[in-house]
Amino acid sequence: MRTLCVGEALVDLVCEHPVGALVEADAFVPHFGGAIANVAVTAARRGADVALAGGVGDDAWGHWLRGRLEAEGVVLDHFIIGGAARTPVAFVTLDGGAQPTLTIYGEAPGAALGGLGERMADAVDAADALFFASNTLVGEPERAVTLAARERALAAGKPVVLDPNLRLERWRSTSAAVEVVGECVPRSFLVKCNAEEARALTGEEDPDAAAASLLAAGAGHVVITLGPDGALLRGGGVDRDVRGVPARPVDTTGAGDAVSGVLLARLTAGGYDPAVLADALPEAVVAAARVTERFGAIA
Repeated sequence: MRTLCVGEALVDLVCEHPVGALVEADAFVPHFGGAIANVAVTAARRGADVALAGGVGDDAWGHWLRGRLEAEGVVLDHFIIGGAARTPVAFVTLDGGAQPTLTIYGEAPGAALGGLGERMADAVDAADALFFASNTLVGEPERAVTLAARERALAAGKPVVLDPNLRLERWRSTSAAVEVVGECVPRSFLVKCNAEEARALTGEEDPDAAAASLLAAGAGHVVITLGPDGALLRGGGVDRDVRGVPARPVDTTGAGDAVSGVLLARLTAGGYDPAVLADALPEAVVAAARVTERFGAIA
C-alpha cells in the first residue's frame, strides 16, 4: 500500500543551545523540517511506500528540501517546486526544558498546496491511504484542497489518518481551530494527538476521557501521546498503554512527528490492519524519545 501525506516541507534553522528568546540566539544550524515532511521521511526510512503532496519555492532552500526528500525515498510525483512564493524558513529556539518556539518567515506552511489544484485528485487516486494535519487547514485555498482530498479518500473507502498538530498561534482563535479540525475527526481511521491537543478538541482533562470523546465523535482509533509518560491507544476493542522510556532531551520538536511516522510505516506495510497499532506503539514511543536527544526533527 501507499500512503499519501498532504502538507508542508520547510527549513528549520535551529539555535542548538537553550535561550530565553529569539533575540538571544547567536547562531542557527539548518535542519530538514515541516511536520508532514518529517512524518513522510520517518515512514520512508522504515521501508514504507509514502508520497508527499505539497511544494516549495523555486529557490536554494526549496531545491535543498526536495533533494533531501528524494534521497530519503519519498515519492514526489505531486510535490511541486516553483511559483512566486519563497520556501518558508522557521527559526527554532529551545528553552531549558528542550521545548521549541518556532518563528516562521516566508509563505505560510502548506500554502504551496493550493498550487496543486485538481492535481490533488490524481494524488489521492494513486494512493491507498491519506495522512494530513491542521497546518494546511488554516488558510485558503490550501484548506479547500486538503478537505477535498480527505473527502475523495473517504468516498473511495481509503483510510484517513489525522494528526491535529495544532499550532494555535497560526489561527485567528482557538475556537476556530477546534471547529475546523474537530470536523475532520468523524470517519478518521486514526486520530493521533498529544494530551494538550486532545484537551483542546474535547474539553476533557483526562486523556482516557478525551480518547473516549474522540471515539464518540467518530474516530475509529485514537492514539494520545503523553510526553515522557508514553502514550495510549483506544478504539476498535483495543486498549493499550505504553510507558515512556528514559531520554535526555535537547530538542522535542520532532517527537510527535516520530510517533506519526512510525505508525504510518507499520500501517502502510500492514495494509492498515488495526491490530498493527498495538504492536507499533511501543516502537513509536521509543523513536520519539530518541529523536529528542538530537537537534532537529530529522537527523
